[in-house]
Amino acid sequence: MLEKSKTPALTRALDILNFICVHGACSVLQIQEVLNIPKSSIYNILEELCRQNYLIKSNDGSYSLWLKVVELSNQVLVQMDLRAIAKPYLTDLMLTTGLMCHLGVLDQKAAYYVLKIESNSSIRVHSYEGKRLALERSGIGKCLLAFQPEDLIQQTIQNLNFIAKTENSIMSVEAYVQELDLIRKKGWSFDNSEDVEGVRCIAAPIFNSHNTLEAAISIVGASIQINENNQEELVRLTTECARKISLKIGAKINQY
Repeated sequence: MLEKSKTPALTRALDILNFICVHGACSVLQIQEVLNIPKSSIYNILEELCRQNYLIKSNDGSYSLWLKVVELSNQVLVQMDLRAIAKPYLTDLMLTTGLMCHLGVLDQKAAYYVLKIESNSSIRVHSYEGKRLALERSGIGKCLLAFQPEDLIQQTIQNLNFIAKTENSIMSVEAYVQELDLIRKKGWSFDNSEDVEGVRCIAAPIFNSHNTLEAAISIVGASIQINENNQEELVRLTTECARKISLKIGAKINQY
């Protein structure tokens, strides 16, 4: 027996989208007869789905899937494809630097690793695909937020929790804003043992064909592996890898 929905309006909206996805353009009558949605509800749901661009109403009164569905599906496909595209580049970066490499994406209030390339080094840093990263302390998190639209940056910052995980952790909004500004100017970010003592990270952004941030990559290692003697070269290698992936997914050369 199916559990009764706790959000019936949402369930009905999703049922409508799934029904139209399978059957194509449908009239209100067709939808109502199959899904048994009350007249008092169906028009309000259809109107809202149209307002949000999930559906479009044709001149004959039928409803079809519309742009928002395409946008969401394209985003999912890009992220799925991006793992496959990035993997050989990150593998090369790992072999060149000897350091563990990641691909990360932004999701609301946090960053997440969606791909990890383990290094062959005897020095290991604990990490895994799906790991949640604090935007205020991780190199890849700071990189992902730095290249977002300003209104999203400001909105996100207000919800961050500045905690002293190490003596290098950023502890104020003012310092964090300055850090993001520096990242945009340099084109890469650095986690100087701000989240985990003795662990450093260099991250660089990946842009898509719309000149917007798609993801970010990073190299991670102990402070003896990423230090003042090799940091400049590691930054060059990381940013060059990010550039290659960006160009592969359609970024314009003049973005660089």
